Amino acid sequence: MIWGLRDFFKGTMMEKKNITNEKLMDFAKDAAKKAYAPYSGFAVGAALLTLSGKIYTGCNVENASYGASVCAERIAVFKAVSEGERIFRKIAIYTSGGSGSPCGICRQVLSEFSSDMTLLYHDSQGIIKEVPLSKMIPDAFSM
Repeated sequence: MIWGLRDFFKGTMMEKKNITNEKLMDFAKDAAKKAYAPYSGFAVGAALLTLSGKIYTGCNVENASYGASVCAERIAVFKAVSEGERIFRKIAIYTSGGSGSPCGICRQVLSEFSSDMTLLYHDSQGIIKEVPLSKMIPDAFSM
């Protein structure tokens, strides 16, 4: 689902682009409620903020053939890309387990489009960490 920030804020463009980390995490938490995780029981939601100010959400979708499962982060990215977005500012990741950062495949997919974006996720104490993607995958594959 696409969420234009104008649906949540009124005022100037600057206000629309300044969504808080907590609000972005709320979108990720809501997305996690839609996860299909019958095998792991580990629901994950992601909320991706694009340069244009739109938010795309995703949830993990598991499969009995584990390799066919898809992470929440990649679903959010693929939804954004399929709508013409190519530059991302931040992604919030919420996990039912309390803490967790993106897997290596998701880090690589994110870096394909925006190596300077920011990742948001909860640490083991429940505090939102804000980390540059470049720190999470310093030697990403590139062309």
